[in-house]
Amino acid sequence: MPRDVNDSGIPIRAVYDAVEGPAAKLGEPGDFPYGRGIRKDMYRGRLWTMRQYAGFGTAAESNARYRYLLQRGQTGLSVAFDLPTQLGYDSDAPQARGEVGKVGVAIDSVADMETLLDGVPLDRVTVSMTINAPASILLALLLAVARRRGIPFEKLGGTVQNDVLKEYVARGTYIYPPKPSMRLVTDVMSYCAREVPQWNTISISGYHIREAGSTAVEEIAFTLSNGKAYLQAARDAGIAIDEVAPRISFFWNAHNDFFEEIAKFRAARYLWAHITRDEFGCRDARSQMLRFHTQTGGSTLTAQEPENNVVRVTLQALAAVLGGTQSLHTNGKDEALALPTAEAAKTALRTQQIIAYESGVADVVDPMAGSYYIETLTRELIERSRGIIGEIDAMGGSIAAIETGWMQARIADSAYAAQQAIERGERIVVGVNRFSEDESGHAIELQRIEERVEREQVERLARFRATRDAAAAAVELGRIRNAASGADNLMPFFVDAVDAGVTLGEICNVLREVFGTYRSKEVVA
Repeated sequence: MPRDVNDSGIPIRAVYDAVEGPAAKLGEPGDFPYGRGIRKDMYRGRLWTMRQYAGFGTAAESNARYRYLLQRGQTGLSVAFDLPTQLGYDSDAPQARGEVGKVGVAIDSVADMETLLDGVPLDRVTVSMTINAPASILLALLLAVARRRGIPFEKLGGTVQNDVLKEYVARGTYIYPPKPSMRLVTDVMSYCAREVPQWNTISISGYHIREAGSTAVEEIAFTLSNGKAYLQAARDAGIAIDEVAPRISFFWNAHNDFFEEIAKFRAARYLWAHITRDEFGCRDARSQMLRFHTQTGGSTLTAQEPENNVVRVTLQALAAVLGGTQSLHTNGKDEALALPTAEAAKTALRTQQIIAYESGVADVVDPMAGSYYIETLTRELIERSRGIIGEIDAMGGSIAAIETGWMQARIADSAYAAQQAIERGERIVVGVNRFSEDESGHAIELQRIEERVEREQVERLARFRATRDAAAAAVELGRIRNAASGADNLMPFFVDAVDAGVTLGEICNVLREVFGTYRSKEVVA
């Protein structure tokens, strides 16, 4: 049945023959407030980066997948790390048992990172790393590899997610309390502004907030509020905002409501431009531009009739392109069941290529401009998101809203409402609660991570530790402990340490001793 209200609570009219209410002043493409795109020529000048998210098992196996995708036209790498790596544990830690290489690649040492990036021209291919609590250390590992290859840091391009606030809200892969975690974030910002100027030092993520169950309005509001918290942390650390804001990027979800998603990207750009200029005094146009990566909605994929996911991903990817994304990942059809096979990953990449080269949507800058429906939705999303941002500001900002559990509770409420709508049949999911069929005998081939992966990774780590200079590693760990106890920027210490053979888990254990660990509060929805 047609809806009268969408999932964000925005009323829907049957016909739009004018903009409902005053239209937002989005400006021209390439002009403030960048509602119609951050470049005047958009995809006529340069297509979005086709960046498939991949990583599994060992560094060597993941490297083979990267080479496979690069050979088929992928234009940027996006690295998925396993759960122990995300939580700052080496593969031989008791906490890592049974999880090594399962949901991403295991990276313990600079040797692993060298294998992961073998044959990848770091001065020509951008690398995005989806890592948060230990993001500074994974970046240090990449920098150590570049140093060993003789590649100047100023030639490196890429992104480290480094968005720890959304971990407290939506994902849970945090390690330290918020205050030292924010120090690590600002250390990366400050260091890269000086040493790695083309690196995006943080990718503020609405993706996981949406995956946890938020509405599109909440995704915008919570993500931009987190962005404000990072800018404030940089300012409090004595960093000039216009030095770091140009290298801040965003990471959004592309969900199922096609038109709302297009409007969401426009609204987010408009709001961020005003936040950076009007609240933080940014004068550099690059600081005011909301540049973003998009990933199609993992939570929308179904285990039933996985072929249908190709259609879902296509529509979501098209919405991201019509919304003006700078970078895009398209999910594999089998990701509701397992990590994608090479064939599923290729189909996902081909989806982007067909949109780019066959559909014609890249020929026109902002082809949805002037749509009465899109313009009305954009205005509604701006106003509703601005209202929630105001509520968060009144609480003292994102960190306060997170520490009290308010933000988490609101997401939980939205997730519950959405699930109830599916179970009542009010929200149709094709092949699940409508038009479903008996799927017996129609199993598809899935990728499985073999148990040998953990055993071999642990053995490799033992050999690495046995051959390194143990005394030099101990000295570097001592330097990190002293620096963490003081106020020095930790990034130079991390780069030197990993280059000397110190492992990820060893560094994180020292930081646990100095910073402590975080335990979340119970959230009552």
